[in-house]
Amino acid sequence: MCISAAPAPRRARSKRCAAPSARAQAAAPEQTPLTWEGEAAVYTLEEPASEATLGAALATAPSVAEPSPVPVSALPYAQTHGWEASRYAGVFPILLVLVSQWQWLARLMGVFGDGWRLFMVFVLMAVRNLRSLEQLKHVRAQEAGRLLGLGCLPGIDTLWGWFYRVAKTQRAGPLLAAFFREQIQRGLVGVQLWFTDGHLLPYTGGHKVPYAYHTQRRMPTPGQTNLVTCDEHGRIVCFEIQEGKGDLRARILALGAYARAQSLGLPPVHSFDREGPGLAFFAALVAQQTPFITWEKHADAAHLRAFTEHDFTASVRLNGTDYRLLEETKACVYVPESAGKDPTPPPAQRFELRRVVIWHRRTNHRASILCWDGPRGLSSANIAAAMLSRWGAAENTFKHLKERHPYHYHPGFTLAESARQDIANPEIKALERTILTIKGQLGRRYKQLAKRKPSTNKDGTPRANGKPQRLAAAIAEQEAQLRRLSTEQTQLPERLEVSALADYRSFQAIDNEAKNLFDFVTAAVWNARRQRIDWLADSYAKDSDRVDLLYAILNCHGWIRSDNQWVVVRLEPLQQPARRCAQEQLCRKLTGLGAKIPGGKWLRIEVGDTPF
Repeated sequence: MCISAAPAPRRARSKRCAAPSARAQAAAPEQTPLTWEGEAAVYTLEEPASEATLGAALATAPSVAEPSPVPVSALPYAQTHGWEASRYAGVFPILLVLVSQWQWLARLMGVFGDGWRLFMVFVLMAVRNLRSLEQLKHVRAQEAGRLLGLGCLPGIDTLWGWFYRVAKTQRAGPLLAAFFREQIQRGLVGVQLWFTDGHLLPYTGGHKVPYAYHTQRRMPTPGQTNLVTCDEHGRIVCFEIQEGKGDLRARILALGAYARAQSLGLPPVHSFDREGPGLAFFAALVAQQTPFITWEKHADAAHLRAFTEHDFTASVRLNGTDYRLLEETKACVYVPESAGKDPTPPPAQRFELRRVVIWHRRTNHRASILCWDGPRGLSSANIAAAMLSRWGAAENTFKHLKERHPYHYHPGFTLAESARQDIANPEIKALERTILTIKGQLGRRYKQLAKRKPSTNKDGTPRANGKPQRLAAAIAEQEAQLRRLSTEQTQLPERLEVSALADYRSFQAIDNEAKNLFDFVTAAVWNARRQRIDWLADSYAKDSDRVDLLYAILNCHGWIRSDNQWVVVRLEPLQQPARRCAQEQLCRKLTGLGAKIPGGKWLRIEVGDTPF
């Protein structure tokens, strides 16, 4: 096992984090306990008393988990203090959602004890796009620590200590399973359409790891593949990191079984790209009663062009583009291969797929979609819209994730020898190159033979050694060689086990315990962000305007105070009146969630001017 070394020690920041400066304490006015009415501030939200605002929801707020056997020595926001400025106040809306809807702190304390502090730091990194723990050296420790409920953000050495204590518990798997399941059960993610796709996690270290595929560069790249499933709104339903290229087909089959285990009623329709199709795969999905939608691979272009304009009887408009649609049925017959030495062939599996042909009116391009919707009964327009929206729901999700959040960050690499020590058979690759060369030579000789006139003797009989005769003999010889090589290729195994070879450098598997912990936070933050964007729909109709507004709120400066009952964060108001109105409305909704942390304090967020 190989574990990367911890960062070099740095000077501790305990002196500047120990307590607020004497000047700040002297300047801060004496604070009174927070109430809903009568709070002295330059600007306050017009809100009624807590009983009228939150009603029964506040009085019966979700209780925290029962005390866990994992010891907890540090509670969040345990310190009481007056108003203090923080340039990270915009992170608090995300924390408030996680605490209220996911019972974030109570669950983390039950699993990791004091390890909850590391996850609060991960939230700051995910929201503010800090790409590594080392970048926290640029963060104001006092201001960030107050906002995260830590008192003060510790030094890098202490953070790495927290990280390794949490990672050594090996509890990322159960944590993710509970998180994914609860999202579905509480309706925090959709269950109508699930888009599954693989995304490269490159590895640039010095160890030998299996190769994944870099789509943009169109070349193999050392790394892993993160198979992520999103719903129709781009929220992350679940994910799984696999070695090398991963197995998309096996993952979708596993998701079908997973969805049935959640007792969802109607199962979700799985949408995936052309990498998935295959008759055996389709047969397995139909036998498993898993609905799916995908592009038809190797579609007959001539067949699609043969349809006339009158054949397209339906239409759909998506993102300002018009599409015409027609539907037909594709009959499929799958005959499984015989298992072992049993001479009895298995029975053939017959099923029908719906083929929807879409016609892009502006570019005149045609493509076909294959669908098996089971009990869903989708229309042609719904099938086409589901397939065409895959880019916006799944691909754009990761485009923005990589731009605005540390999606590729993998803290604390740990490697061990991989269970997969097989490689592609090099003999097959050599035969493929030889076959390709022979096919090229045959093509040229076919042309020469077609253009060559027959050569005859003076008496009109064909010449025995004429040019056409020599070409025909060479073609016959190469065709026989091609058949022999093709037979040899089919008899060779596709992959070889090479672990027993001498002087062989074995493949290493990356331990994803740390990556799963960090991606758990990233997925939770991303889904909370998506929910906040939906909440802003009353203020702005366009999704791009709501995204821009939310990131403006997440980057707001503000102030925080904590007493024995409340933790209050006040955001500085945005300048434009319409954006400020939306900001205030969002804060009211967040306060109305009735978030309560272990220790008994309530969380509140508001908009206003400086309290000083």
